[in-house]
Amino acid sequence: MNIGFVGLGIMGSPMAANLLKAGHVVTGYDVSVERVEQLVALGGKGASSVVEAVGGAAVVITMLPDSPQVEEVAPQVIEYGRPNLLYIDMSTIMPETSRRVARQAAAVGVRALDAPVSGGERGAVDGTLSIMVGGEAEHFQAARPVLGVLGTTVVHVGPAGAGQTVKAANQLVVGGIYGLVSEAIVLLEASGVDPVAGLDVLAGGLAGSRILELKRHTMVKREFAPGFRIDLHHKDMGIAVAAAREAGVSLPLTGQVAQLVAAARAQGHGSLDHSALLKVVERLNG
Repeated sequence: MNIGFVGLGIMGSPMAANLLKAGHVVTGYDVSVERVEQLVALGGKGASSVVEAVGGAAVVITMLPDSPQVEEVAPQVIEYGRPNLLYIDMSTIMPETSRRVARQAAAVGVRALDAPVSGGERGAVDGTLSIMVGGEAEHFQAARPVLGVLGTTVVHVGPAGAGQTVKAANQLVVGGIYGLVSEAIVLLEASGVDPVAGLDVLAGGLAGSRILELKRHTMVKREFAPGFRIDLHHKDMGIAVAAAREAGVSLPLTGQVAQLVAAARAQGHGSLDHSALLKVVERLNG
C-alpha cells in the first residue's frame, strides 16, 4: 500500500519505519530534512512538502505536535489527496479539531479517522502502541491492516473526536500515576527505605502499572531522557481540562496533576521526560 506519512518525530519516525518493514511503500515529510533523510536511508521515499507526500497515496498518516499543526496540514491532505483517500491523524489534539477535520474530509469524499496513541517511544519502536480510534466504523475497518502494524491494542471507541477524548483520559491517568510514583519515591527515601526494593514490591502488587514496569529504575536514578516530553504532556493536560469543561464534569485530581505538569514546565523541565514530575515533588519537599 502507498502511504504518505507527515511528521517524523520521536513517535512518527519509528512508526514509519515499521510500516516499511511490513512491506508498505512510505513517502515521508517532516520540517526536518534530516528526519526525511533517515526515512530514505531505511528504504522509504522522501518528500519536500505535504502535497508531495500526499500525492498518489492510498493512506495518509499525520503525527504532529498539536492542533495548530493539524489545522495547517489537514486541509492540504484533504485537498490534494486522491478520491476515497483514507486519512488517519494520529496526533494528540483537541477533540473538536478532529471533529472539524472529519466534517471537512467527508464533504469531499475523504475518509478521516482520529487515532491517537499511547505507549511512548518504546511502543512506537516495538509496534506495540495502544491506538484509540474515532470515526466511522467502516473507515476503521479499512484502516485496521495499517494500524495493526503500529499497535497491538487497536480499538474503535466511537465517532469522530472520540479517539481524542479517550487519549485525554489516558493522559490524565498517566500523569496521575507519575505524580504518585514520584511521591512514593520521595516518601521511601525520606524514610530511609531503599526505593529500588520498595518499588519492586509495588510493581508486583496491586499498585503495579506499566509506568512502574518501565520507569521505576530510571526515576530512582533521576534519568529523564525524553520518551515523552513534559512540554507535550502539558499540552495534553490542557486538552483533558478543556474536555472536562466541555463535558460539564469536575475532575479535581486532573486539575491538580495539570498544575504539577505546568510547574515542571515552568521550572525549566519541559524538554525532559514526563517522569521528571519527580523533580517537582522533590522541590516541594526542599
